[in-house]
Amino acid sequence: MITLRLTPYASTSWRWDGRRYVTSDGTSEITPFDHPMIERTAVTDGTRTLLVVRERVSGRPAAHPGPRSVSPADLEAARSLAEQWPADYVLVETAPRYPCRVTTGPGGIAPLYLAHDTASLYGSWDMADLREHAAGLSPREVVRLLIYRPRYSTETVFRGIHRLTERATATFGGHLSLRYPESALHSSPRELVPDADVLGAFVAAMDDALDLRPLDEVETVLHLTGGFDSGTVATRLAERHPGRFPTSALLIGGPGRAHQIRRRTEILKALPFAGPDHLVDAMEHAPLSPECARVRGERISPYEEPLHRPFTRLTEVLAEHGARVVVTGLGGDEMVALSQDEYPHKSMGEISDALPWIGPRARAALEYVDDSIAPPAAVNSMTLLSLETTAPALMRADIWPVHPFADPGMVQLGEWLPMHWRELKQLQRRRLAALGLSPDVTESRERESFAEVVQHTLTTHARPLFARMLHDGSPLFEEKVVDPDGLRLAVRRLADGPYREDGDAQLLEVLDLHFAAQTFL
Repeated sequence: MITLRLTPYASTSWRWDGRRYVTSDGTSEITPFDHPMIERTAVTDGTRTLLVVRERVSGRPAAHPGPRSVSPADLEAARSLAEQWPADYVLVETAPRYPCRVTTGPGGIAPLYLAHDTASLYGSWDMADLREHAAGLSPREVVRLLIYRPRYSTETVFRGIHRLTERATATFGGHLSLRYPESALHSSPRELVPDADVLGAFVAAMDDALDLRPLDEVETVLHLTGGFDSGTVATRLAERHPGRFPTSALLIGGPGRAHQIRRRTEILKALPFAGPDHLVDAMEHAPLSPECARVRGERISPYEEPLHRPFTRLTEVLAEHGARVVVTGLGGDEMVALSQDEYPHKSMGEISDALPWIGPRARAALEYVDDSIAPPAAVNSMTLLSLETTAPALMRADIWPVHPFADPGMVQLGEWLPMHWRELKQLQRRRLAALGLSPDVTESRERESFAEVVQHTLTTHARPLFARMLHDGSPLFEEKVVDPDGLRLAVRRLADGPYREDGDAQLLEVLDLHFAAQTFL
């Protein structure tokens, strides 16, 4: 939600010019994301300045940008209160003759990437803004992505570009220091009292998460895939605000497509949603098709949506119809996830032996993939990484994402629930059943995923892209994180078929990383 350039030890006399904060000597600037769901404010005691960019919350007028003059004691109080803000935020602190400091809030809704040179610290929610600071590849982070074992940490694919994780602090005075926060406290499943109203508590927690932000003040669209998570959130908003919110979705391919359409149709008929229903066919606007931003050579972060083309096409459609906010179901999986003790399962990292294209430097880094990761956050790390994939494309279209399942109150409720409420998403299923929806919606056992979209992409659009990569070379080959001979064998096997989801689908990440490495390096 912020871009910045900070020069420590220099002038810290800040002013608001109507679009950004700038210092009197022009050495520093902070540009908040310009959106009705974002506010900014600043205070100064004449020496120190605290600048705050944060999500707006309901029931409060938008903050004045300032900077306002306050006493040193009041500035300290303002900082303490800023960290208690119930939504997401970024804090920037500066003072003459001192390093500058940047602290993130707990939400992780928009990423904040950092880089620096000898004089200044740079930051942005769009990694492409920091392209000139990319100084090669990090084998450990590359292999995390190649084996589908992402880890939430300050490390990114590119050396020289860092992620400021939730509640973390960056201090810059010529050298960049990144400090993780203390681990967030978590709860264990509890025994329910007799006749416990679990669905009532779920609805109340959902209402609290939805009411936190002033959705009624902006054009808001609901992401309604037909699945349990987005379906639960969308139906609650339609129930509370009849005829207020339109819907949207990406249509999948394969045998689950007809079922997705049927489930969505039943949900749309059962509750008072507004029109239109915005649909984009992910098979028609497939990833890595000629229209894809990655294929066209645009600088797209390797952390952005893997299905970039269909996702951005849907975003374009929503923006064309005036949408400024999208409400999603992201985080629903993690809210009711079973622990390793409840359901022992293998790590995705164990698939690495079946991926012959893992290069020697990446394979050597496998031993260290869990090193230097961020401590537990209030929100599951996989949810935080998922939020990071969606925000940049939406923000480029001036749309702000809202993720109720990532609300700490929702997360805590999920932690408290006994296993039988979380297993197979019984919580979401029973909530949808309580609305009168049929077993076709609430008891579905048919898989609905983008697996067929990925298969279509890899067996059509990807083939000439792999051929060009193997002919022309790639930074992934040069830095020995992808083995060209192993990749050539995998591509040949993919062409000869039959397609194997486990072992072939992971090739999509190779191309996403290749295009990112080409444009950033």
